[in-house]
Amino acid sequence: MISKILIANRGEIALRVIRACREVGIQSVAVHSTADEDAMHVHLADESVCIGPPSAAQSYLSIPAIIAACEITGADAVHPGYGFLSENAKFADILDAHNICFIGPKADHIRLMGDKIAAKAKAIELGIPVVPGSDGEVKTSEDALELARDMGFPVLVKAASGGGGRGMKIAHSEDELAEAFTTARSEAKAAFGDDAVYIEKYLEKPRHIEIQVACDSHGNAVHLGERDCSLQRRHQKVLEEAPSMVLDSAARTAIGKIVTDAMEGMQYLGVGTVEFLYEDGEFYFIEMNTRLQVEHPVTEMITGVDLVREQIRIANGERLSFSQDDLTLSGHAIECRINAENPRSFMPSPGVIQTYHPPGGLGVRMDSAVYAGYAIPPFYDSLIGKLIVHGTDRKDCLMRLYRALYECAIDGVETTLPLFDDLLENEDFRNADYDIHWLENFLERDGSA
Repeated sequence: MISKILIANRGEIALRVIRACREVGIQSVAVHSTADEDAMHVHLADESVCIGPPSAAQSYLSIPAIIAACEITGADAVHPGYGFLSENAKFADILDAHNICFIGPKADHIRLMGDKIAAKAKAIELGIPVVPGSDGEVKTSEDALELARDMGFPVLVKAASGGGGRGMKIAHSEDELAEAFTTARSEAKAAFGDDAVYIEKYLEKPRHIEIQVACDSHGNAVHLGERDCSLQRRHQKVLEEAPSMVLDSAARTAIGKIVTDAMEGMQYLGVGTVEFLYEDGEFYFIEMNTRLQVEHPVTEMITGVDLVREQIRIANGERLSFSQDDLTLSGHAIECRINAENPRSFMPSPGVIQTYHPPGGLGVRMDSAVYAGYAIPPFYDSLIGKLIVHGTDRKDCLMRLYRALYECAIDGVETTLPLFDDLLENEDFRNADYDIHWLENFLERDGSA
């Protein structure tokens, strides 16, 4: 049984894991760079260890430093959070070699799903619907052109490794394809050290729908409904909600069964998210994230399930605390990612937070690790916190979000709070009438993109 968990992360997700540890009576260890010595997760953990200078490569991404911290503190498990080493199969293997429990999936599954080409092939094998595209890596622009002609333009050239929108280029015609192919390969090589790319049919107006799953070592696989993450800017999610307004119960049940059957088929372990594009009533597999998602709180709000505690249960070899039949979706939840960025240019705005007053009240949750006087360092992600609201239905949820945003006060740095005020004023958003391209078009019309 796990007795002490080291959290190999920082910020709000580190604090989130510390809270779960305290609720189940497990000791927690925070690691931090010199830039984070005054961070909230350092103050609230049972122990803390400095693992290096501000650079992430020398601290939060340093596997030797994290292993050393485990040995110093006697931590027998590591929770990676999201980002940093959360989807690093080598890290999971090294922890296993040191008899330290990795609170996450099997290394082989991380490795498999980290390779987009292999992941798509596995999805097809498991019966998950996929976007029409190449069978594997496309090596030449001539092959790319032949494939594109067969499936029809527009097409998307995508890096086999990585994510975050890097190594992704759209080609609307034959004239654009050669440049898209070359650019995607060079970006992929620079960002991920791997220039392998593949080609998919480009969907014009899809929604981004993702299915949350949880699987234990006793053969139980469940899904916890879906999240709609279509409001994106440059392939980065800005606002998420659950459930999606474009799915009915029949579609939810159908895709949920497909996904859970697939998870059982590959003997997946832990929590994960299977992501789809959804257009004209059809689902198309994008990728699987073998970790906890930033947006996991909206699922927690509508299901009442603590996903981090379930992660710990699974890592301990226990059964899930619920079955598929136990789950019901209650109400509606929305998450706003509040970043220390200019709300128009989205330029990072590090600095000292002078005032911090999170909203409260029924159905309001603020996942954040900042406080008044805290200096947001320039070295990491600019996320200040996540405002999550829950209501009896989407209309009730939107009114609660309006109230919560009105209450939220953050001064000293620029934030993206005004963006969410603008969204609430927009009729398309209020009607849930948007796709993955909508937000960028909205910002362009607003002169913000």
